[in-house]
Amino acid sequence: MSFDIALSGINAVNSQLDTISKNIANAGTYGYKASRANFSSMYAGSQATGVEVTSHTQSVDVGGGVLTTGRALDASIDGRGFFVSRDVSGATTFSRVGIFSVNADGYLTDAMGGRVQGYAAVPNSPALGAMGDLRVPTGQIPAQASDAVKYVGNLSADWTVPVVAPFDPGDMQSFNSSMVTPLYDSLGMQHSLTQYFVKSGPNQVIVHYTLDGAVLGTSTTIDFGPDGQIVSPLGSVPLALGTPTGAAPLAIDLDYTGTTHFAGEAVTTANSANGYASGTLIGVQIEEAGALVASYSNGQKQRIGTLALATFPDEGSLQAISGTRWVSTNASGAPLYFAAGTGMAGTVNAGTLEQSNVDITAELVTLMSAQRNYQANSKVISTESQMIQSLMQAI
Repeated sequence: MSFDIALSGINAVNSQLDTISKNIANAGTYGYKASRANFSSMYAGSQATGVEVTSHTQSVDVGGGVLTTGRALDASIDGRGFFVSRDVSGATTFSRVGIFSVNADGYLTDAMGGRVQGYAAVPNSPALGAMGDLRVPTGQIPAQASDAVKYVGNLSADWTVPVVAPFDPGDMQSFNSSMVTPLYDSLGMQHSLTQYFVKSGPNQVIVHYTLDGAVLGTSTTIDFGPDGQIVSPLGSVPLALGTPTGAAPLAIDLDYTGTTHFAGEAVTTANSANGYASGTLIGVQIEEAGALVASYSNGQKQRIGTLALATFPDEGSLQAISGTRWVSTNASGAPLYFAAGTGMAGTVNAGTLEQSNVDITAELVTLMSAQRNYQANSKVISTESQMIQSLMQAI
């Protein structure tokens, strides 16, 4: 009986050594979770018959260190949650390893080639779309015509009424100052809107306009109060700019809110228009909050999706299919999906990777303990063998 008990101890220690060796070997594996062998006594009725390893526990809930890589498609999770992927068989797997890339078909994939799951972007909205495979659109994004201009500045109260009248864009003595704003039409062609500021009286400035040098038959009168703040117009001023060749009619809303009329230098603090030319895809990156953002040659960035994170009622009951990948079970409960930083999900750190949570020092201490246990059980077997041998010789 003692021989069988010691043999069961050696078998159990061998299983523990396998677990320890896997932990040590994966100390440098991104997202790896250390395992522990759990021992249990074996009984036949009330009689102890030995020991066995009844289960292995992965420390799924213990995070590893964070390594900054700077790579655009690397990401780690701070807190609860798993990245979600769909493998070639269609099965959904979960991992803490955020090493992503874009395959030849434009899909965002994980390190094993599975398609990463996330929420599609909703055009012109921060809302989350349907969950599914994240795909990067290839080719060009179309041009967007400008339809809004924001101008803020100080139109100096020291200006005097120009000596030359009426306004003539070719005569600098007929206006006090000017400012050029680039605009885009529906084809993505760039145009220059020039604003000419003409002092017309106390606390009043008239703005004349040209588009690509052609005078527009419209103007805007800006009135200021005695405190130097704008009185009118309040809000946007609609401005029709005509129809560029081959493009749709170009019209903008020009907003002067915040413009002042103080003595001193005339200063422009804001002069911007929306709209842009067409552009081609030049890169993709993961940003904070798990947003997948595409960059284009025209300087534009567009959110094309958001990574989904999965949480579980019992993460410890997930079934490991490798040291860094899991599938759900009945015991773990169904996955709950969130965007990063919402619900029970942690946050996503871009340009970083989670390291293994293996504690080498603790593993070596456990290894030495296992070695002593192995030697003790071996000694029992050796002693029993000697006793049997002595008994046989005595007989």
